[in-house]
Amino acid sequence: MYRKILVANRGEIAVRILRACHEMGIETVAVHSEADDDALHVHLADEAVRIGPGPASESYLNIPRLISAAEITNCDAIHPGYGFLAESARFAEVCESCDIAFIGPSPATIRGVGDKALARSTMLGSGVPVLPGSDGPVEDFGMALRVAEKIGYPLLLKASAGGGGRGMRRVHSADEMEAAYRSASAEALAAFGNGEMYVERLALNPRHIEVQIMGDSEGDVVHLYERECSIQRRHQKLIEESPSTALDDETRRRICEAGVKAGRVLHYTGAGTVEFLLDREGRFYFMEMNARIQVEHPVTELVTGRDLIKEQIRVAAGYPLSFRQEDITSQGHAIECRVNAEDPDRGFAPCPGTVENLHIPGGVGVRVDTHLFTGAMIPPYYDSMIAKILAHGRDRDEALVRMRRALEEFSLEGAKTTVPLLLEGRSFRLGQVRHGLSRRADGAG
Repeated sequence: MYRKILVANRGEIAVRILRACHEMGIETVAVHSEADDDALHVHLADEAVRIGPGPASESYLNIPRLISAAEITNCDAIHPGYGFLAESARFAEVCESCDIAFIGPSPATIRGVGDKALARSTMLGSGVPVLPGSDGPVEDFGMALRVAEKIGYPLLLKASAGGGGRGMRRVHSADEMEAAYRSASAEALAAFGNGEMYVERLALNPRHIEVQIMGDSEGDVVHLYERECSIQRRHQKLIEESPSTALDDETRRRICEAGVKAGRVLHYTGAGTVEFLLDREGRFYFMEMNARIQVEHPVTELVTGRDLIKEQIRVAAGYPLSFRQEDITSQGHAIECRVNAEDPDRGFAPCPGTVENLHIPGGVGVRVDTHLFTGAMIPPYYDSMIAKILAHGRDRDEALVRMRRALEEFSLEGAKTTVPLLLEGRSFRLGQVRHGLSRRADGAG
């Protein structure tokens, strides 16, 4: 097992990883920017290293500084969390070359699933259902148009290296194709340094279902059931739950088996998520795979009783999975609401500032993952998510009641949050659209 792990992240995921390490008896090192000098993860770690100014490009995304921090503190592994460099094949390669373990899949696997067109082609060859579209990246607009004529409209133009809806365009007719292709490719090039596009049939009003998998170096891959992540705003998930109310037992079995099949064909090690679109007829199609721990991993932890971070660390250290597929059961119902420091009444403008007063809810069936405390700073440089509120119950109704109670108890002064939006109406019960909160209606990743 590792002796000392550097956590190459910040916020609630850094806190989550540090706590898992401490329970495992592993020493920890936190890295932080100047803006995070007094952050909670800095206080919880055994050691801390400042690696640069506030902007992520000069700190949390600076590979040489991260590696230097690991070397001077004699770390034998780095956990990237999610976001930042978690899905950077280059970072994983540099760690490997410096004889520092990267807690995640291999660089080749990260590269293979990060290229969405390549991942799509791989799934096509493995028997995992995929929406009709191009077999891989299209060479140019002319090829995109020929594929479009073959599969029909409406369709999606998607960036091979895309994410978060960037480099993606809906196209409803041939007349829209050229302008959509050129603008999407330019946006992808600017955002990801890669303007490659592929074409895919547009699934209308689908559900977004993701399957949590875990694999080890011995080739064993298991699933830990599914999460539904259909409630989103601007292609960013806001509410996740498990089990999905859209799946019957047979469809659940098949979609989870497809997730395992995807992991096996990729020789996947570590924690990963296989994302599918589910149409109104109950057919599901591979959308993409995330080669990292997910923001919403606590949902799965609540229904399965398994600590995914600890298992991720164990697998990276070369241990076999500590459980078999038949050991995994799903109990009750769990819901997660992401809380952002944003003002819904001002177009969801970010609200950095100082937390003047904070009350975190608790009680039976409630879990809150956050890095905040009274007096903490919410810097302007990073993602605005400040907490994840989770509720678990014997069934969905009980989970919903507990979630409403937890949201009502949550109190933060010093910054606007999205809690009032989450409380408004019953959006996650009825799928209603409020203030831009809606079920995703396309295949954005």
